[in-house]
Amino acid sequence: MKVERSLIVIALCFLFLAPVGAQELLNYPLDTINGEEVYRYQVERGIGLYRIGVNFNVAQSEIIRLNPQLRERGLHYAETLFIPTGRKVVNEPKKLQPQKEEIAKTASIIIKEEKISPKEEKEVVDTIVPATDTLPATATDTIVPDTRRVVELALMLPFESQQTKRSGNAERMMEFYQGALLALHDLQNDSTLYRLRVYDTERSERKVQALCDSTELDSVKAILGLVYPIQIERMATWCDVHQVPLFLPFSDDIDLATHPQVLQFNSTDQQEADSLCAWLKAQGENIHVVMTEVRESDLSSSIRTLRKQLKAHGISYTGLALRDLMNDSAAYALDPTKENLILLHSDRYQQVRVVIPHITTLRNVGHNVRLISQYAWQKENIDLPQVYTSIFTAETNRDAYDALWAQSYAGGHVSESPRYDLLGYDLMRALVNWLQGKQETVGIQSAIQWKQVQQGGYQNACVKVLAY
Repeated sequence: MKVERSLIVIALCFLFLAPVGAQELLNYPLDTINGEEVYRYQVERGIGLYRIGVNFNVAQSEIIRLNPQLRERGLHYAETLFIPTGRKVVNEPKKLQPQKEEIAKTASIIIKEEKISPKEEKEVVDTIVPATDTLPATATDTIVPDTRRVVELALMLPFESQQTKRSGNAERMMEFYQGALLALHDLQNDSTLYRLRVYDTERSERKVQALCDSTELDSVKAILGLVYPIQIERMATWCDVHQVPLFLPFSDDIDLATHPQVLQFNSTDQQEADSLCAWLKAQGENIHVVMTEVRESDLSSSIRTLRKQLKAHGISYTGLALRDLMNDSAAYALDPTKENLILLHSDRYQQVRVVIPHITTLRNVGHNVRLISQYAWQKENIDLPQVYTSIFTAETNRDAYDALWAQSYAGGHVSESPRYDLLGYDLMRALVNWLQGKQETVGIQSAIQWKQVQQGGYQNACVKVLAY
């Protein structure tokens, strides 16, 4: 009974603490010593007591108080330490709050094995600790069986759970995960119970291959996630064989024609170029297109694709050296009788940001100009007149979602816009819609309409030029 209660407390704390605390619990389970809540932390190689104290924001004397053996022999690699959380243990009620009850049903938390030798890599599979919505029943409790159909889903993202200091990318992955949990909360119904298995794939090809070689995913009906191309290729092949949909939320680096089970959310260069060209054609004759020229070393395949499509659509343009735009000497490329649409085909935040003041300078001296830039959703929000993208729609129905977020998690978000939690919410709903035979999803932030590529997988056909 004690073990069950401990596992449940770990799961609940993971789901409902602030994002930073939740990330820590991917790596550090909770325990109780004399009524005091503590982390169980396994000492990593090359780390000292001072650094542990800094990482957990606790005094070294407090760590020694709970681990008196350190006074005699010092710190040993791989030993388990008790680290105080600063919180006293409070007896919890036997039932969760209604809003949190269904969320707790949806997650299976993965506590990963840190080391996998080459001989063991096909045998070691992460240990699954199932979360539940209630504490263990007592002898006087009546247990009512859940007769709903259970649909197992998997989420695979690089949470970087074994790293003492995690990157900003790991924080965004955590927010994506939290949004996905809230989607499953809304999707539970009287006939179906959705359960989520969560895997920290980090950057490891071996971890993904070990999952593919095991029976771990045999009951999974669909997979959301994966970021790195070699991981995606491994899992896509497994999904094709087992006929399990694989929903890619970030990458477009895969041949959809050869992977019929893959659903790709991000647009391709070709999609974005065609969308922009169609929009330019619709503006009529009173525009002049200016294409910024960049150094050859920066000339990406996406820029080549755009130039090719401008020619194919019969759209003429004037080249403008980026250095001339930055030096405020761009007048030679502009048409004083028309509106000049300056295309900066870049999703680099810094590059776009530094160009905007120079567009303002051109306007101040009487030129009619607008900047149009590709805008990757994962960058910071930039106040551009025009952006072409496959992601954003006007955000709708946010009130109920924000209320559920506030009830379920503490703290703010990694960034105000775009919100990774909203993306996780929308894409989890889109995945469930796909399993139900629905090929279109309009979410809070994203629009999805699946289109098959030849006889292979599917890509999101919603690509628009959006006005801001």
